[in-house]
Amino acid sequence: MDAYLLLDFGSTYTKLTAVDIENEEILAAAKDITTIEDDIMIGFNKAYKKIEEQLEGKEVNFVRKLACSSAAGGLKMVAIGLVPDLTAEAAKRAALGAGARILKVYSFQLTKSEIEEIKNSNLDIILLAGGTDGGNKECIIHNAKMIAEHGLNVPVVVAGNKTANDEIQEIFDASGTTYRIAENVMPKLNTLNVEPAREEIRKIFMSNIVEAKGLGNAESFVQGILMPTPAAVLKAAEALSLGTDEEDGIGDLVVVDIGGATTDIHSLADGEPSKAGVTMRGLEEPFAKRTVEGDLGMRYSAVALLEAAGTRKLREYLGDKERKIDVAGSCEYRYNNIKMVPETHEEIAFDEAMAKTATELAMSRHVGTVECTYTPMGPIYTQIGKDLLPTKYMIGTGGVLVHSENPHKILEAGTYNKADGIYLKPENPKFLLDKTYILSAMGLLAQELPDMAVRIMKKYLVSIG
Repeated sequence: MDAYLLLDFGSTYTKLTAVDIENEEILAAAKDITTIEDDIMIGFNKAYKKIEEQLEGKEVNFVRKLACSSAAGGLKMVAIGLVPDLTAEAAKRAALGAGARILKVYSFQLTKSEIEEIKNSNLDIILLAGGTDGGNKECIIHNAKMIAEHGLNVPVVVAGNKTANDEIQEIFDASGTTYRIAENVMPKLNTLNVEPAREEIRKIFMSNIVEAKGLGNAESFVQGILMPTPAAVLKAAEALSLGTDEEDGIGDLVVVDIGGATTDIHSLADGEPSKAGVTMRGLEEPFAKRTVEGDLGMRYSAVALLEAAGTRKLREYLGDKERKIDVAGSCEYRYNNIKMVPETHEEIAFDEAMAKTATELAMSRHVGTVECTYTPMGPIYTQIGKDLLPTKYMIGTGGVLVHSENPHKILEAGTYNKADGIYLKPENPKFLLDKTYILSAMGLLAQELPDMAVRIMKKYLVSIG
């Protein structure tokens, strides 16, 4: 039978999924520790051996082998714009949607100290934006000169005021800077245009970054490492939400991805006000939006999660009214033992309390808020960000959710709460679980066989709660 082998070289685990493309079934799935420090193929070969054992006795022909990766720290970027709340924010959203981890966002004209900070930040790509088309171009040209003059040996995606592009090309050509020009991420005030920049980032990831991260050995086996893993998850979510010409989507959805270092939220919804009398304010929101919370993780960021939430929040989810549990010590232990697997009832309960806390805080940061201002004409309601109240589905992925006996309880922590009513979180969603870790694999499959990817997700995402 003909099959696709879909690979995710993750920061912790390398995950393999074999898909029968004739019967649209998952034939096998396996994972093993990612071995980026030595040779990434060592971990891959261990996982592949598990796949072969599961397929023993079956004649399987892998006609395509596609991969994504977040190994070696994933795709690290800085975003540079003009105004913090506008072009700098637009650049940040473009980079996040491309699957990047944002190290920092810079605004206005770069200083020498900021350039030195960028130079020493071990990043992979710079996204240079600034100005609407026909607007301010002095700032982005100044920043291009700073990048060129200080010898930043990093690829640059230029996605700002188009009237500055000719001069920026001359600057970068003269300095030998590697760059790509994309359409402006904000061509008009408060109007986003992030897809062209995302595509250029993906191209650089494929052509420049893969080899630099020690993934070159894998390229001899696969037909290409197509994108960062978070971009693959967003691609899968988008396909599932919108559907294709031949396959209906399921509508608006949110994906909650809880990992050891971060909690990622992906929302697929226009986010327009769902209540009458509410007006929008601020930067336009993308339909496919991703946010990354680097201080909300189960292991690498366990101490940061405690600092972000406070002990009271964790004790609430633990039901520890008498303060018997050493919350700080438990977080510290996980931070120092990143490969810890909870075994006792107490360890499992603590991990789930952390997951609920991460979900609640990450969703609060991702969704829009509504504010009420009282005027002589009566109250005025203003929305900033996405209204996700009517979202149909919340999908959970990540080890703590997959291994939980009550994963819907973790996802419920990210839903609408009247006590915190300004946050426009999903009000009454249905819960689905990515039990077999297929979302990143389906994002890869959707690049070539989108109809099939949607059908397989409908088939294998498990309804919970």
